[in-house]
Amino acid sequence: MPPRNVMLSALALLLGAATLLPADAGAVPAFARRYKMSCTTCHAPFPRLKAYGDEFAGAGFVIPEEEKERDYVSAGDDLLWLNRVFQLGVRCDAYGVWEGDADVETDLQTPWGLKLLSGGALAKGVSYYFYFYMSERGEVAGVEDAYVHFDDVGGAPLDIMVGQFQTCDPLMKRELRLTFEDYQIYKEKVGGSGTNLAYDRGVMLAYGIEETGTDLVAMVVNGNGKDEAGDDHRFDSDKYKNAGLRLAQGIGDVASVGGFVYYGKEREADTGNANEILYWGPDVVIGYGPVTMTAQYLMRTDTNPDFADTEPDEEIETAGIVAELVFGPQGEDGRHWITLLYNRIDSDLDGEDYESVTASFGYLLARNLRLMAEYTRDVEHEANRAVIGFVSGF
Repeated sequence: MPPRNVMLSALALLLGAATLLPADAGAVPAFARRYKMSCTTCHAPFPRLKAYGDEFAGAGFVIPEEEKERDYVSAGDDLLWLNRVFQLGVRCDAYGVWEGDADVETDLQTPWGLKLLSGGALAKGVSYYFYFYMSERGEVAGVEDAYVHFDDVGGAPLDIMVGQFQTCDPLMKRELRLTFEDYQIYKEKVGGSGTNLAYDRGVMLAYGIEETGTDLVAMVVNGNGKDEAGDDHRFDSDKYKNAGLRLAQGIGDVASVGGFVYYGKEREADTGNANEILYWGPDVVIGYGPVTMTAQYLMRTDTNPDFADTEPDEEIETAGIVAELVFGPQGEDGRHWITLLYNRIDSDLDGEDYESVTASFGYLLARNLRLMAEYTRDVEHEANRAVIGFVSGF
């Protein structure tokens, strides 16, 4: 039997067997253990956040009304607020991948990723969150998300996060997607540029206006990702800082529309040549019953992404679209999930274009263990990929 047929047959058997498994398996990740609540309180399905999960994260991974003195160690010091139990969780993802035109058509990526996560209170109104990738694609990737969160600063609806995070988080959270296929435009680096909308170090401020349903997010970041510090012990590779701003407006309980703008500048150390970067674009989220649709359009312009001695006569434009539809036929507490994802990148630079269509099917074996099967058609390169695997948290 050809490898493709073997993979598709295994995929069908896995999903078929999954539907016969018992439905009473429970989940015990770190925050579920801390508050003795089901994973469905925040996730639908794991690891995707629903509205309450966003609120929980926005409050610094604490539920204020559930906080009890007995849960903390103060040792008689009013300025000490230590968690009595250090909260620790694990996420493990593993996949079998078939790619039709690759040199290695079938690959067992088991595990694809293994990471340790922790989060909780540092003080009243102050919390932390981080995770350490012990293995990402076979390498020790180190720390990715890592920040301290100040909640409701000065009694105002203002949150401040200081640390390392993804600059696309206010738009679509890559780490919480349900698909093996990524949100491509966020991680795209144009030409020789070192800037994208993935991980970076900096400060993020979030302000919410409850009366109007308006959210504002502003950020200042280094602009060169999360590479290790240089010989001068500095993380930033140049003297510039990048800044981003997102405005989102809720429309009742069913939709949100937003706009995002990001400006930055980078300089190459060897030549001293600079590149200016501008992102802008709208986004929309629509949720009705068991269906949620999220769509993002981003235009990126670069003045000199290859750091040439002579800048191009015109700016280099790179347009991106990411659109995702998530359908839970049994509602938020259901076990079956379908995700459709569309990616497109059109750039003035050769080799940067990308277009793909993905269909992903998930089944919750447990609230913290999701089986998945996925098919992606790479339209740009006329290639196919099939994936089966699982995502777990414990």
